[in-house]
Amino acid sequence: MKFGDNLKKIRKMRKISQEELADKLGVSRQSVSKWETGENYPSMTNIMCLCTIFKCNINELVHEDMDDINSLDEEIKMSVVKFKSEKQKKVRVLSTIIADIAKVGWIISIVLVCFVAIGTILLPIALKDIEIKDNKIVSDGKIVEIIEEKDKLVLKHKNEVLADVRDQKSISLIKEVINGNLNNKGLLIGCCEVALITMIVCLILAVFMFKKLEKLFNNIKKGDTPFTLENVEYIKKIAYIMIALIILPNIGGTIFEIILKQDLDISFEPFSILEVLIIFVISYIFEYGYEIQLDSKGKMYGDIK
Repeated sequence: MKFGDNLKKIRKMRKISQEELADKLGVSRQSVSKWETGENYPSMTNIMCLCTIFKCNINELVHEDMDDINSLDEEIKMSVVKFKSEKQKKVRVLSTIIADIAKVGWIISIVLVCFVAIGTILLPIALKDIEIKDNKIVSDGKIVEIIEEKDKLVLKHKNEVLADVRDQKSISLIKEVINGNLNNKGLLIGCCEVALITMIVCLILAVFMFKKLEKLFNNIKKGDTPFTLENVEYIKKIAYIMIALIILPNIGGTIFEIILKQDLDISFEPFSILEVLIIFVISYIFEYGYEIQLDSKGKMYGDIK
């Protein structure tokens, strides 16, 4: 079966007249007629636009086993070869891997949201009998000692090390608790609740980010081109979520500073900001790729309007 026969068959299956198809493509009805009779062949841009209109893949138009590829002109043959090239396969394999990782990411994030939410609810109950004094945490008869060793704080129970803290911000916060600034249980619970709620919000944002990432790379894997407006929107939304993920922990840290009345040196990380800028640059590259796919009539092969 030749290209023209395929085109005519699919057009009739979709119940689209030659005039309607020509209008969607921005060409004359005579051009569509010549494509179907084999007198002429459309450009690769119009072939891709036909795929979008008919919601089919390129193979369904040029032939499933590519037996009639020689009936097409050189421009179309080269484009078909590129479409079936090894590079395209590698992009799709990589896209599949990233999409799968993103799917695992949002599933894990949802599970973590549930666990942290449960912790947020149970925390006031768990801390109601706790006491912090004289470098010791006492709860239900159990005593955990807080010992300062050089550049770290060590938590010990019956001389057994439970944990050690080396981060200076965390050490400063623990010292404030020990010195009594947070020995008020209400404030202590409040600080912990703020931390947990901030974590929940960040995890929820992570769920949305991973979902957008999964959709983006599924689109790249399944589509004929990555340069679509839908993909541009996904990339921009990922960048916006990343900005929120940078800002939120700093907001939580600022609340701690207000409660403790102490500067914990909360600041934005320049590298994190650079990461977001890189994502935005990628979105503009995709947008540019979309625009250069316009043909001489200003029609985009992915645009059926």
